[in-house]
Amino acid sequence: MPQVKLLTPKEANQTLPLVKRVVDDILKAGQEIRSLSVNMEKPEEDPAIDRLMDQLDELFEELESIGCSYKDWNFSIGLVDFPAVIRGREVLLCWRSDENEIKYYHDLEAGFDGRKLIPKE
Repeated sequence: MPQVKLLTPKEANQTLPLVKRVVDDILKAGQEIRSLSVNMEKPEEDPAIDRLMDQLDELFEELESIGCSYKDWNFSIGLVDFPAVIRGREVLLCWRSDENEIKYYHDLEAGFDGRKLIPKE
């Protein structure tokens, strides 16, 4: 099992220019899949959707190689988590695509609703 790289808030924020571009592509592909599949009886058999699904897999892998993971399966807000340690506890830094920087974190089990401001060091 690969070891998870823990990022500081500063390191995570430094990845945001690339993360933003990848998340924009994920959101576009996810929304395109949704629009293509709305009136289809068997969307899983559409070659265009297959191509987009392959593209999504590549984009998710790209985020993982940066050290973060995509969490918005509705493809609406572009939610990304970054593993980190805050005050000696493993947590997830939490960023939405409409935010300019990473300012929040949550406990591993809490999810988006448990977001708290990252404490000042």
